[in-house]
Amino acid sequence: MKKEVLLGDEAVALAAYHAGLAAAFSYPGTPASEIMEYLIRLAHTHGDLQASWCVNEKVAYEEALGVSFAGRRALVSMKHVGLNVAADPFINSALTKIMGGLVVAVADDPGMHSSQNEQDSRYYAHFGRIFCFEPSSHQEAYEMTQWAFDLSEKFHIPVMLRLVTRLSHSRSSVLSGPKKESPLLPRGNGPDWTLLPSNARRRFAELLHLQKDLLEESENSPFNKLLLSPSRQRLGIIVAGLGYNYVMENIRHLQEKPSLLKISTYPLPIKLIHELIKASDEILIVEEGYPFIEEKIRGIFGLPETTIKGKLSGDLPLSGELTPDLVREALGFPSLPQEKTKDLQLASRPPQLCPGCPHHDTFMALKEVLQDYQQPTVFSDIGCYTLAALPPIQAIDTCVCMGASVSMAKGGAQAGIFPSVAVIGDSTFTHSGMTSLLDAASAKVNMTVIIVDNAVVAMTGGQPTYATGEKLVKICTGLGVAPEHIRQIIPLPKNKEKNKQVIKEEIDYQGTSVIISTRECIQELKKRAKGR
Repeated sequence: MKKEVLLGDEAVALAAYHAGLAAAFSYPGTPASEIMEYLIRLAHTHGDLQASWCVNEKVAYEEALGVSFAGRRALVSMKHVGLNVAADPFINSALTKIMGGLVVAVADDPGMHSSQNEQDSRYYAHFGRIFCFEPSSHQEAYEMTQWAFDLSEKFHIPVMLRLVTRLSHSRSSVLSGPKKESPLLPRGNGPDWTLLPSNARRRFAELLHLQKDLLEESENSPFNKLLLSPSRQRLGIIVAGLGYNYVMENIRHLQEKPSLLKISTYPLPIKLIHELIKASDEILIVEEGYPFIEEKIRGIFGLPETTIKGKLSGDLPLSGELTPDLVREALGFPSLPQEKTKDLQLASRPPQLCPGCPHHDTFMALKEVLQDYQQPTVFSDIGCYTLAALPPIQAIDTCVCMGASVSMAKGGAQAGIFPSVAVIGDSTFTHSGMTSLLDAASAKVNMTVIIVDNAVVAMTGGQPTYATGEKLVKICTGLGVAPEHIRQIIPLPKNKEKNKQVIKEEIDYQGTSVIISTRECIQELKKRAKGR
């Protein structure tokens, strides 16, 4: 046994490797990125593992499915909104007969530190009718990951591991074991993997029949813990995931310890919940994310003889991360005294593009060109360049989801917006912008797409991109954009007037045009210089 200090993401990656992982796939997305980064380092060091970034989460999931079909263990990792992109293969994979264990590690982002929403992936696990683990510590993240591979092969379903930002990005000591060799399992059987209606109906019936076994597995899981109070204390606490630490930190101040149920697996362990309810007059439900457990327990009519507290009652906030202080207040303790500090007038520091960022020069040229038009609209996307919505640039009007800039610009143009401009990064373009451009070019919509090509996935730490420079030109040509209206510019202050002329010419062109603004990310340039 070996003790190491690891990020929560790294604990998952190491556990997967020790469980006999054959291959891992991902698309960069905070707070999940470090899972793949750690696995790539392991792959380079040991050579008995394949670990790679993919163009998007759907592709990553499907590649992992191919490994499972071949009888090997696979891990696919992503952030919560990435699971939206992978939802099609994710939901359908529950109907296949998984062979090599398939673990889906999803990192949710309560508080939206780097995301558009706070969605809770436990709803996806419930929707897909699969098994889900939710660790409360780094050690559990390590142990549950290994357990998840075994359960995936036992029940022939994908198994989810649900993480949250605070666990993914904090460090703790983890006791790890030796690496196991995973045997090659039989290949998938065609009828169990070909989801024609006749096969899909049969497999769905088998998945429904499996639910009682998954429930029994959850009821008997060693990761769930029920402690009933021997005293007359009638408070019961149901806690899941990271909140367990906050509860334990605070209940030590109670004179009489309440009954406590720690939930770490889904389907919900119903028998354990019933036991806690019978022993309690009042229940506090503490969970990170949405009120998933609270909604299930309340149902439509609730429990008339039991007071239920949690997010829905207002005792805990519906949004944002849990904290020890929030749990303390929900338990009825007064707030802890805050240390007084001198009033300091600190300047506000909103996030900004890095000094020297090529996106700055692209947006400043675009902004000056658009001053000559009455109601220009810039539809943008997710990446470093989204910061152009903030001062001092303030050059974009929308950012909804990956790839939406091109689609929204097409819809806006068809609704009469002119100029209708889409701004999208090189990695986001290959992630989910190419199909939108194919649609726009086929319809010959009057719009301009600006691909800000910095040759890297910069926002999430500098992961590789799969199309940059001339490769982007070839892709856009293949998607149907007229070659003479695929223009390339270099975003530098000295090129500003020339770049403005190109932007204006393509905006005034009556059709679909593309401008590729190419210059390497300033941070990656610094890294390479330091490496030299």
